[in-house]
Amino acid sequence: MSQCKLPELCSTVQKNCHIADAMHAGSYTLCIYLLKMREFYRWEHHRSFADNLDQATIGDWLRQREQLWEELEDREFEPIRLAGRQFDAFDADAINPLIAADGLIYSAGIGILGRPHFFLGQRHDTYQHDDYTVYISSREYARDLSAPPAMSQNRTIFIRRESLQRMLWEKLEEWRWNRPDNAMARVVEHYEFDADLNRALDSMTDNELNSILLHEIGEVEAGKFLGEDWQAMLMELPHSKAELMLRALRDHIADALSTLPALLEEENSPALHFYMANLSSMRKHLYPALQNAYRQWLENASLAPLKQQVEQGRQHWQALAEQSLELYRQQGAEACPAIETLLEKSIL
Repeated sequence: MSQCKLPELCSTVQKNCHIADAMHAGSYTLCIYLLKMREFYRWEHHRSFADNLDQATIGDWLRQREQLWEELEDREFEPIRLAGRQFDAFDADAINPLIAADGLIYSAGIGILGRPHFFLGQRHDTYQHDDYTVYISSREYARDLSAPPAMSQNRTIFIRRESLQRMLWEKLEEWRWNRPDNAMARVVEHYEFDADLNRALDSMTDNELNSILLHEIGEVEAGKFLGEDWQAMLMELPHSKAELMLRALRDHIADALSTLPALLEEENSPALHFYMANLSSMRKHLYPALQNAYRQWLENASLAPLKQQVEQGRQHWQALAEQSLELYRQQGAEACPAIETLLEKSIL
């Protein structure tokens, strides 16, 4: 198995990942936390998805990891040292040109609920989309517990194939607990996971890479529409229901602009099923009409209701975003209750 070409960099990034986990690992429900920790153990110890993991061994590792977090929870993020220079841990734009010759990609940013994310991986591909640079990584050398499979930062889009595959595996494992007859069940049936796990997971990962890219392109387009005030608003409303609702609102805009129109045009049924299976609770809460259109597709095999709903949704979410921004511009951080009320009253 290949090793990172810059071990000191890898060690520093992983330590910053541990510090971020120490700050935010407690935000998960117990079941999701234990599932993520088990898969984090699998990644850290280079175990395959088909390997059975010893629960006692994982338990000992988990206790050691939580002890490490206790030691790190008050630490500052360490600077990145490269080529005799020192960089802020979030300065990915300055760091990436220095590690490009080694085939590496680094990203750093702030995610939902103000959670920091760091990542170092092997570069698989790089290309331009409009005035954005798209990096696709393969093997990962440093990651945090959450490990989002994609992130947009400034004018750069990072797509992490290994994290995407692990996320898909977690969704499969979560579904297997009770095997409900839902959208995820249709995904499992399409890819024939019970016949060949690794082949099915590779095939699904390749297909979902397209969906991830489409969503990030939608994020770019949504950012152009929302403007700089949107991020300022999120920064003033951290750790609140309003922040969760606004992030879900932006995701709906991004997908109405890019993801769903493309998947519907392609008639990419497995990706559409997984899209519905992967919607967060907040996104479902704000958009029950999309669930209804999906059920109509299942019943009559026509994508027309979904196509109609996507266009209606785009107009609805963009208008709602403008109203939320106007409340923020008028009231600043004090707009939090008003924004929550607005969004609750505007469920589609």
